[in-house]
Amino acid sequence: RKRAFMVAGRILGLLAAGFLLGTFAWPVDRPQPPRPPMTRMTAEPVPLDAGDPQRRRLGALTFLEGWRLSSRDVRFGGVSAMHVERGIVTALSDSGSIFRFPVPRRAGAMPLRIDRIPRGPGTGRRKSDRDAEAMAVAGGRAWVAYENWNAVWRYRLPGWRFEAAAAPAALDGLPFARGPEAMARLADGRFLVFGEGPDAGDGTTPLLLFAGDPARAATRALRLRYRPPPGYRPTDAALLPDGRLLVLNRSFGVFSWWRAVLTIGNPRRLRAGAVLEGREIASFTGSVTVDNLEALSVTRESGRTILWIASDDNFNPLMQRTLLFKFALGR
Repeated sequence: RKRAFMVAGRILGLLAAGFLLGTFAWPVDRPQPPRPPMTRMTAEPVPLDAGDPQRRRLGALTFLEGWRLSSRDVRFGGVSAMHVERGIVTALSDSGSIFRFPVPRRAGAMPLRIDRIPRGPGTGRRKSDRDAEAMAVAGGRAWVAYENWNAVWRYRLPGWRFEAAAAPAALDGLPFARGPEAMARLADGRFLVFGEGPDAGDGTTPLLLFAGDPARAATRALRLRYRPPPGYRPTDAALLPDGRLLVLNRSFGVFSWWRAVLTIGNPRRLRAGAVLEGREIASFTGSVTVDNLEALSVTRESGRTILWIASDDNFNPLMQRTLLFKFALGR
């Protein structure tokens, strides 16, 4: 009986994880009726720790603000990448939508703009066609990694005009729904692209270091590995002003539910075959407010380094939440 219970529990866990992580991509085969880009969303404050609402410290982070974001517009949700600049949040969903909204200042309704990424892999009629999982923004351009196509596309901002795209050979072999999950542009113009899997058996996951623009087919790439905390996988990455690298890592279990760990590492001396790993600076476990944390952005305010973290509700607002956190990074 005990063995049967364990097997049933594992099967249930796999089904739940598949549903919640969006690996069962819902189809959108029929043309969708056009909707106006401007709509509304609601911001509700959330504490860092529901068991201790006055808590402000989380490892090396200081909690500044937390919000639950929601909208009656069915297009909203699935946040998988984010860029914050000059008080405006630009987020991508894993179904190919672009969300733009001001950083919340108070509870209540606020404007939300929703557009489609104008061009991308496939026809765009299925969620899996536009499964945008990572974004890097620099110099008036945005690079977007599409997980199911193992591809990186480049766009000119602010209009998201398509410029270039490539499916790098170095990404070949990554299984469906386990392709590029996180991406960061280094200060010298090189790119790190993290694959979600598969695990090599030693606890590491795929990592590529591109010598330049990954949206150009001719760009060379070194094959590396990334070692996340045990039981976790990378979901996003961002460069700090001092050149160090932040990596957001996620874990899911039927009984443990969502957990996340933020690590910090040094990407300066990477070579072919190297393993990148970092030290843990914050853990979203226990009574800390957490969900499926997938998006990370870094800004500066009054001399402080600010971290923005957002979650993907998998278009399942009854069971999950779209959260937006603001932290200050300590020394």
